Amino acid sequence: MPKYVALIYSHDVDWSQPEFAEVTKEYNEFGEAAAAVLRGGEVLYPTASATTVRVPAGKGGDVVTTDGPYAETKEALTGFYILQCADLDEAVATAAKIPAAWDGAVEVRPVLEFGA
Repeated sequence: MPKYVALIYSHDVDWSQPEFAEVTKEYNEFGEAAAAVLRGGEVLYPTASATTVRVPAGKGGDVVTTDGPYAETKEALTGFYILQCADLDEAVATAAKIPAAWDGAVEVRPVLEFGA
């Protein structure tokens, strides 16, 4: 069965804070309900903790880092799930149940497995 990544775009907040306990509960409920297709997933720290890495001169060149995310947006990449579904339709149906789909966005992409 193919794998898909469900990239979660939502408000850029620290989900470990108590004021987000209710939403965190919804994610836990989703995880339990979708356990049959979940193959992994994680929540990310806020974008302020990000470091963007570039090597403008190409391979072997100087490494340039910038504090913060790659792009400033209203909604940030805040987490992901790895789904193993029969097809894209099942992956989309599963992604529609992720709480971020209700007030943010969930981007579903097939995973290209090298060596498979």
